[in-house]
Amino acid sequence: MSGNTVDVTDAGFAASVLEAKGPVLVHFWAEWGGPCKMMQPILQDIAAEFDGRLLVAELNIDRNQKTAPKYDVTGIPTLLLFKGGKVTATRAGAQSKGQLELFLEENL
Repeated sequence: MSGNTVDVTDAGFAASVLEAKGPVLVHFWAEWGGPCKMMQPILQDIAAEFDGRLLVAELNIDRNQKTAPKYDVTGIPTLLLFKGGKVTATRAGAQSKGQLELFLEENL
């Protein structure tokens, strides 16, 4: 990924997400997932819009196979919102920008 989002890996997940000072939205995705690809420009916009309030991270489940099962991620795209190292909200499936904005406003 690029722009306003950050890539996370299994090895760096704890430092990047669980130990983050603020909330982190993690997008679990794969390159072969059509809905995942549809989410990427939306997540770029969300990252810019919520800059300073939220970190948007992306974890490729094919290259990082240990983290998703720990959080019961069984389908993609899946979005998990972490605060203080804990999952506080979840969304599964592709989301429109409006749906994602509402989800974040309700849960930040």
